[in-house]
Amino acid sequence: MATAPAPPTAPPKPTWDPREPVGPLLRPTIRIRLTLLYGGMFLIAGILLLSIIYLLAAQALHDGIQQSIQVRTAPGADVAITSPTCPRLNGLVDNEERNEALKLCFAEQRQHALDELLTRSLFALLGLSVIAFAFGYAMAGRVLSPLGKITRTARRVVGSDLTRRIELDGPDDELKELADTFDEMLDRLERAFSAQQRFVANASHELRTPLAINRTLLEVQLSDPDAPPELQQLGKTLLATNERSEQLVEGLLLLARSENQIVERKPVDLAEVAGRAVDQTRTEADAKGVEIRGERALAVVQGNGVLLERIALNLVQNAVRYNIAEGGWVDVTTGIQHGQAVLVVANTGPVVPAYEIDNLFEPFRRLRQERTGSDKGVGLGLSIARSVARAHGGRIIAEPREGGGLVMRVTLPV
Repeated sequence: MATAPAPPTAPPKPTWDPREPVGPLLRPTIRIRLTLLYGGMFLIAGILLLSIIYLLAAQALHDGIQQSIQVRTAPGADVAITSPTCPRLNGLVDNEERNEALKLCFAEQRQHALDELLTRSLFALLGLSVIAFAFGYAMAGRVLSPLGKITRTARRVVGSDLTRRIELDGPDDELKELADTFDEMLDRLERAFSAQQRFVANASHELRTPLAINRTLLEVQLSDPDAPPELQQLGKTLLATNERSEQLVEGLLLLARSENQIVERKPVDLAEVAGRAVDQTRTEADAKGVEIRGERALAVVQGNGVLLERIALNLVQNAVRYNIAEGGWVDVTTGIQHGQAVLVVANTGPVVPAYEIDNLFEPFRRLRQERTGSDKGVGLGLSIARSVARAHGGRIIAEPREGGGLVMRVTLPV
């Protein structure tokens, strides 16, 4: 019986990924560049130091070791040897004494030459060290300057500006690879945030139509004088619920808009913005017995007037609604402090623990409450205020006030 032929063996899998591009063999990496740079600097410094030491040694040998000896011979007298550089020879007659004096003079001159060489070499080394450190610092700053550009771009991105890109030029090394990767990450983040904002905006727009239809139907039904009281009460309840839903949708839409960086900016006076917010809240404050006060000085910023007015309106409304029953007040002030425009809204109210301050800026969060249990708003006011402040390059800070209440401080660049 014939046996079946063995199936052909599969070829071995490649050890490299064919989808990856093959890079050059000698890629100019940061390691190679720094190695060549600092190795070349060390070589040049060594050559300079050796040259300086050679010149100093030659000068020391020329100046320090030479001896000036004069020999005089008078008729009928011994040989007289004198030397201005070796006073020990003067007046000596015995040759052994002369030889010993010469040895001592040569030793002293040699030691003096070595001391001079050491002193001058140390000064030369000190000067070369200063030059080497200064040159190395300058070259290191030049090589690492792309890191500073990456850091500055990252700081701008932290300020909610996802349109920034590094776009680093230069050799194809590790820093350029890092910058390109960072740019790709920013592209993905910008697309994700844009998609999220478009979804919220589209959903808010789509929800507006049925809510408006519901409100119209309820108002028509409530306008019927023959409707029974039970139906009238149900219609009022549904109308209040519908109005709350409309506020929620409007807040979501505004929150999605305010997350973007403001492109078109115009001069806006915070004092005028705060005054309008106070005028819109005056009726509610009078009904609750809350006094609105404060001096509003000129503070002009570059931004969107509608969004900035929403910051002031949300803060003043919250300060009025979350206040004490009797003798409450709201202090609204504006001005310029430390080169920045400031809007401060302080109020009396319940004591707010410091650990709950951050929760106030979260969407749908209120003091000791979350999504339910309050008819004072939809829980988006402070979230919208923070988003608008960030979009204008500023920030908002909440601090508990001694005795109860909060101090809300909005800081914007002028």
